[in-house]
Amino acid sequence: MSPPTLYQRIQQIDSQAHAALLPTNTPLATALSHALTNSAAQGLPPITISPLQGQYLAIQAQLISARRVLEVGTLGGYSSIWFASSGAHVTSLEIDAHHCAVAVENVQRAGYSDSVDIVLGDAMDTLPRLAAAAAGAADGKDSQGLFDLVFIDADWDMQVEYFAWAVQLVRPGGCIYVDNAVRAALEQGAAKETLVDRVGGMEGVQATLVSVVSGHKGREEQMFDGFLLAIVKEKGGA
Repeated sequence: MSPPTLYQRIQQIDSQAHAALLPTNTPLATALSHALTNSAAQGLPPITISPLQGQYLAIQAQLISARRVLEVGTLGGYSSIWFASSGAHVTSLEIDAHHCAVAVENVQRAGYSDSVDIVLGDAMDTLPRLAAAAAGAADGKDSQGLFDLVFIDADWDMQVEYFAWAVQLVRPGGCIYVDNAVRAALEQGAAKETLVDRVGGMEGVQATLVSVVSGHKGREEQMFDGFLLAIVKEKGGA
């Protein structure tokens, strides 16, 4: 018998980690499973984060004691439920009306309607309004307009623009997580300025790129990816 391929071994490791580390037989596990099943049944594309990544995000939120999380890209609300499970209040931006409706169903079924606000519309219209509200809160010496964590999982071609707004919207010491940063850079090629290039030139922002390997997508050519994680030390770095 031939030894398993690298991809097969990665899938085995993912399966082992799922069985050992993810919640089972809990209300959260049931809610997350329903969100995936319902999203698929209603025709949403299978591009959500992996369960292990969702748990990572929930842990990240707890590590920084995040009270307010901003998501750019909701899809079916799967990551919203993970963030809400950490105790944070989530504001999630979604451009597609059908995706938004499915996400609302999933969040309600999970019991987090009071913890998740899903805003329908183009993020490039919504983000400036949120930034204006945050600036007004800061002028009034009220930090409630700022977010502790911003999660960007949307149009790859807009990652630079979303990140620039996120810098304005996250509190000093807060973090920004950009999913699919590696695959986006691979698709863009060497000729175009990447998110990493842009972030590297920002003052008051410290960031790193974390490459990952996963069998979650079910396709070998998609097993390599990675995310950008940044901390904003000063305001005005956008």
